Amino acid sequence: MSNERIPMTREGYEKLKKEMTQMRDIDMIEVTKRVATAREMGDLSENAEYHAAREDQGMLQARINLISEKLSRAEIIDPTKLPRDIVVLGSKVVVKDLDSKDDETFLIVGPGEDDPDENKILTSSPIAQGLMGKKKGEVAEIEAPRGVMRFKILEISFGE
Repeated sequence: MSNERIPMTREGYEKLKKEMTQMRDIDMIEVTKRVATAREMGDLSENAEYHAAREDQGMLQARINLISEKLSRAEIIDPTKLPRDIVVLGSKVVVKDLDSKDDETFLIVGPGEDDPDENKILTSSPIAQGLMGKKKGEVAEIEAPRGVMRFKILEISFGE
């Protein structure tokens, strides 16, 4: 595991913390009950319920561990104290895709706030990494699996 700090807003931190508490204090208890109930059914070698419950328990614990690790490395950032003329955490960025000529809007967010369906992208995503630090009018060239994406920054604002 890395010791690198993970920038996130207070809102994102609290959302992740709430999600972890829900999984640890409610979901894990339910899964553990399922494991115990399935174990009582007898022969574990052929007990599909038991194996499914144990797999669910393992995946849930892995998710809890991942969130816990993110929270332990969190660096709470106040977006209002960041520069307003460059793309940073909390920026709403309108770009023109120089290949398709389409305009797109991205909101650069920290862990716990990402939502690809709403174009809320993580600071660690390739697109956000390519845009961060750029000013209005600059072009970001971003390596992607389908080739280089080129975005011209049309507008930088803050807030939803």
